Amino acid sequence: MPSSVVKQYYDALGKGKIMATKCKVCGGLTFPPTTACEHCGKTELEWIELSGRGKLHFISHGMAPPPNPRFEELAPYTYGHVQLEEGPYTAGIIKGVEPEPEDLQKIYERGPVDVVAEIIKVKKLNILAFKLA
Repeated sequence: MPSSVVKQYYDALGKGKIMATKCKVCGGLTFPPTTACEHCGKTELEWIELSGRGKLHFISHGMAPPPNPRFEELAPYTYGHVQLEEGPYTAGIIKGVEPEPEDLQKIYERGPVDVVAEIIKVKKLNILAFKLA
């Protein structure tokens, strides 16, 4: 039995790779990957590696306490919405930005900010985060 898409995604993160699926029918990218194309619904997909580069469009601070106990060791933290260089949007923890109003305001004033992916381990789970480029 083939391994799940979720397992394949997290296994790739563990190897330092950020993977998406690309539809063989319409060419659309789905990230995070799923079993069907988010653009046309077809299941003819192939795995592609993403660059890890993108633009941070929105940033905010994490809640205290975090909504999931897994993230307690990171708190306080910032998170944001990133448009990946290849097109898809994703959300993630933003490293290197303090969750203070004045620090967040500086990011907003700069406009979309270049970021690069950083895979971090949180309670034995590799997760995708970003840092300012």
